[in-house]
Amino acid sequence: MKILAFQGSPRIEGNTDILLGEILNSIGKSGHEIQLFRLNLMDIKPCQNCSGCNKTGRCIINDAMTGIYDAIREADRIILASPIFFFGLTAQTKAMIDRCQSFWYEKYILKRPIPAGHNGRKGLLLLAGGMKKGIGGQCAEATARAFFRTISIPEHKTLSFMEIDARGAILKHPTALNEAHTAGKGLIDLSGV
Repeated sequence: MKILAFQGSPRIEGNTDILLGEILNSIGKSGHEIQLFRLNLMDIKPCQNCSGCNKTGRCIINDAMTGIYDAIREADRIILASPIFFFGLTAQTKAMIDRCQSFWYEKYILKRPIPAGHNGRKGLLLLAGGMKKGIGGQCAEATARAFFRTISIPEHKTLSFMEIDARGAILKHPTALNEAHTAGKGLIDLSGV
């Protein structure tokens, strides 16, 4: 099974990175192929709304997204991990998602959705934020839901941790690492496919 993970935090070894690491460790023990994109370290230009993809379903901008497009097409499972900044996904995460407009054209206009493959396609959304209210998670979830739907991920689970702000604070959460580990195992469980 091919697992694709997007780490959208600019902070290495921050809360999102720690949680994603736990998820990937639980999956890696099963021998699945894992590909991790650290979006903050990649050259991804913002979508230009140029309509260059509207006839082919292929973006005409040549940058790091080229490899991401191929990885999305081939993945059985996709993990989207982001801290919440100003009630939404990080700019790094959102830039990648916006560039998936080409998949929207391909799926809805050209009627060529990504095939489900032998293992089906599932997603996991991982969020961490410092706010006390859940509205940040709700806003981020709405964007992620549109992303997953556009790239033909019919179902995803959300793992969200609020009131987690300082670097490493997630390590003091009583259940977070266990929940992340369990979510990783659940993502690759084929009994429900």
